[in-house]
Amino acid sequence: MSNEGRQRRRGPMGGHGPMGGGPAGEKAKDTKGTMNKLLKYFGSYKIGFLLVFIFAIGSTLFNVIGPKILGKATTAIGTGMMSKLRGGEGIDFTYIGKIVIIMTLLYAVSAIFGLIQGFVVTGISQKICYRMRKEMSSKMNRLPMKYFDKMTNGEVLSRFTNDVDTLGQSLNQSLSQIVSAITTIIGIAIMMLTISPILTLITVIILPVSMAFMGIIMKKSQKHFTAQQVNLGHVNGQVEEVFGGHNVVKLFNGEEKVTADFNEMNDKLYESAWKSSFLSGVMMPVMTFVGNLGYVAVAVGGAILMINGRITIGDIQAFIQYVKQFTQPIGQVAQVSNMFQSTIAAAERVFEFLEEEEEDVTVPNPVSVEGLEGNVEFRDVKFGYNEDKTIINDFSCKVAQGEKVAIVGPTGAGKTTMVKLLMRFYDVTSGEILIDGHNLKDFNRSELREMFGMVLQETWLFKGTIMENIRYGRLDATDEEVIAAAKAAHAHHFIKTLPGGYEMELNEEASNVSQGQKQLLTIARAILADDKILILDEATSSVDTRTEERIQKAMDNLMEGRTSFIIAHRLSTIKNADVILVMKDGDIIEQGNHDELMALNGFYANLYNSQFERTA
Repeated sequence: MSNEGRQRRRGPMGGHGPMGGGPAGEKAKDTKGTMNKLLKYFGSYKIGFLLVFIFAIGSTLFNVIGPKILGKATTAIGTGMMSKLRGGEGIDFTYIGKIVIIMTLLYAVSAIFGLIQGFVVTGISQKICYRMRKEMSSKMNRLPMKYFDKMTNGEVLSRFTNDVDTLGQSLNQSLSQIVSAITTIIGIAIMMLTISPILTLITVIILPVSMAFMGIIMKKSQKHFTAQQVNLGHVNGQVEEVFGGHNVVKLFNGEEKVTADFNEMNDKLYESAWKSSFLSGVMMPVMTFVGNLGYVAVAVGGAILMINGRITIGDIQAFIQYVKQFTQPIGQVAQVSNMFQSTIAAAERVFEFLEEEEEDVTVPNPVSVEGLEGNVEFRDVKFGYNEDKTIINDFSCKVAQGEKVAIVGPTGAGKTTMVKLLMRFYDVTSGEILIDGHNLKDFNRSELREMFGMVLQETWLFKGTIMENIRYGRLDATDEEVIAAAKAAHAHHFIKTLPGGYEMELNEEASNVSQGQKQLLTIARAILADDKILILDEATSSVDTRTEERIQKAMDNLMEGRTSFIIAHRLSTIKNADVILVMKDGDIIEQGNHDELMALNGFYANLYNSQFERTA
């Protein structure tokens, strides 16, 4: 299948999505529902998550035990110094040495556990991103064309890149942090209780204050994180559209408007990103301030208890370390909570994409395309892109196998729409389209489209050699067959003049060949495909008159024996069509060959004569 519609950057047949993105400033519609979907999505990684939890807990516990053991060393040093002053043995360095060895082992094991945990969580997050992108790529091939008509390329791209990246980064950072934070809080609480329940009570009192601050900041930041993701998609969409049509912007001196539009979107992104980042950054200073209040309270309370002989100096030193560690995981929980808002916003947009309504790709007991000849019938076809607006009112037409059918009419008459319906890019509202007596809906879509070769007005070439681009029409074609197709399309001569010939590499926009040369290459691709039904949508509109004449001869040979639908504005190119369908406002108002329609002296004759008057 040689088909410009096989992989398109826009809607089929030149359809464009709107310039704008989705609604600005939308909030997460269902945080709880999105969270449940994420948990289900993570279900196949249960063992990995279990390993993360085990190693995170192990790493944290070894760190938590450390301060209490160090406290014993501090106490031993203090006791030894006092003993030395009284004429005793002094500091027991053997005991201190054992503590140093124990601490070294504890921290070494903790570090190893942390490395293993980081390795596992990174693997899980990247596998999830890989799986999501794979599912989104597969989903994109099952989405109806109306989805791409309503979404900009940048919006779709943003979900593939920014949203999935945000999700992966959040998982990588927050998963281990939240486990470590919870384990640290519980472990430290236990260790502090073993040292002094009174000092523990003083420390715990600061928790409600911390939670109150955290709750206020989270509530403020949630909407800004969601808006940031949405606005980022809008900026991506606008930039992608402008880069894609940069020549048009230059041609019409649209730089000022484009810049103004970008600045407006960028300002919104700046505002939401600034607010979300600021509120996220405010969290740690606030928690640090609350933590410092805890230090003061512990220092005063610990001094009183030590004077009364209830705890040792080493216990105070260990407790102060625990207080410091106790506030850190609370801050981590706060950071993870902020990150969670961003994760949910990104995940919701990804799941929205994955849950978009799909078109029916396959049908039960599909009709085989093998042996079909290419007889086409439109029977009482009615269609509208929107339910409340019909643009094809009552279209009926029979096309015999091998006939060349030209569809002409003013802009908006429904010419291209008819081809979209024939390819099942859209389904008819009522009526039916038949191929050899079989309803299009009885075919699998992919198999149906194998019958069609297409050459569109808007050329599509990918980054690769000229040989590869032509061979895209039939991937198993030999080099000789590719060259023969290029000769039939009158492309061989100009290809041989290029540096590298058929092996010349086209760049991403194929800007190193002219527009007319691009069209010749796509025509060669269609010739190579050798399909039963051809669709030519303004196929010669990008070439000069002399080249057009040569291509027209090649097209006549190509269309021989094949059912062909030709959409043309240059009426001189379809004079030899077997049937010309003249469309206006979604209906066929005249039909016949060129001579018959000219003899009618009706709409077609006026259209034809007006073109030559303008040319003259």
